[in-house]
Amino acid sequence: MHEMSVAQNIIDIVLQHMPEENSHPVQTVTIKIGKMAGLVPESLEFGFQVLTAETPGMEKAVLQMEFTPLVIHCDQCQKNFEIDDPFFICPECNSANVKILSGTELQVTEIELDDSPKEKP
Repeated sequence: MHEMSVAQNIIDIVLQHMPEENSHPVQTVTIKIGKMAGLVPESLEFGFQVLTAETPGMEKAVLQMEFTPLVIHCDQCQKNFEIDDPFFICPECNSANVKILSGTELQVTEIELDDSPKEKP
């Protein structure tokens, strides 16, 4: 299950971008994931929950996923198409001379901190 290592990489990226003196826990991590990224969203979310439960400052973090479609560009007819099947053939002219424009990415796009005032003991 490589989703666990991907979840760990997401956590590492979040921690790298946190201020050193951060006293606010991470509330939400938003990622952009392509349709062809090769990940099972449920497994990724499970791995994220397991790993953040033991990561200081991220114990209650929620992973939000935004999915991007698979988009190709046809070099023959110069058009872009969103496709559902991984058959890389232009639906307009049937050319196989296509390039993937999006749909394979995995990016951390947003880190939201809980900045609500903490109760004093």
